[in-house]
Amino acid sequence: MVGGAGRDRGLARGLPRLRAAAAPGRREVLVIRPALRGLVHLWPVLLVLVAWDLWVVLNGYTATVAPRPWPVVGDVVLGVVDYLPSVGYTLGVALVGLVGGTAIGFAAAVLVWSSTAVAGVVTPAALIIRSVPITAMIPIIARIVGYGDPAVITSTVLICFFPAFVFTLSGLTSIPSAGRDLFAVLGAGKVQVLRRLGVLHALPQLMVSVRITAPTAVLGAMLAEFLMGAHGLGALFSESRSYMDMERSWGVALVATVLSVLVFLAARGLERRVVARVG
Repeated sequence: MVGGAGRDRGLARGLPRLRAAAAPGRREVLVIRPALRGLVHLWPVLLVLVAWDLWVVLNGYTATVAPRPWPVVGDVVLGVVDYLPSVGYTLGVALVGLVGGTAIGFAAAVLVWSSTAVAGVVTPAALIIRSVPITAMIPIIARIVGYGDPAVITSTVLICFFPAFVFTLSGLTSIPSAGRDLFAVLGAGKVQVLRRLGVLHALPQLMVSVRITAPTAVLGAMLAEFLMGAHGLGALFSESRSYMDMERSWGVALVATVLSVLVFLAARGLERRVVARVG
């Protein structure tokens, strides 16, 4: 019995040492597993880069026409300091345009839903804005609001306006007739119907428009910057293109693509949270 108790005490003393010895290995496993999961999710990106490289090599394009992906990625990584200010500016313009266009589209949809007289004025104007290409509208916008940042932001707002208008109006007009009849019996006005019933149906549709428009806002901001802006990814693309710096030009396109994807993923996450909260 005494010997068994001694063995138990020895095991009790040795267990902390064994755990301490195994701790580094456990920490390495905890670090390696998330890294491997990240690599698994990156395989589409690697596939695109390999396909890009094969496309350039098999067609015999020179670096002036189409550079290979590895120098382009290297330019982005090594020149990240040059890219960051432009990325921040374009992202800021895209967010301002997205928020502004969504807010104006929501307000316009509410007005159209509330009044047939307003609908006769706002709906044709919205269709005209949608039907005219933004590249044709940018010179007109610049003459009205001024060149540079005001024109870039206004162009992005107009790009984001129509989807928000259409989706919000779709949500408002999809209110069940039973709900409208109940509120009418209770003597509720249009404002109360909008607050307690309309918003619940319009908000999920509005978030769909945000998800769809978010990457378009980035590319729209970049287009306006390319045509008239002095800052942002569009201006950086224009500058590098004028100097025939193809690696930088393709790097800007690559960064804009990645930024659009990230903004889309963020908008999708926001949509899921809002829809789950609204129910």
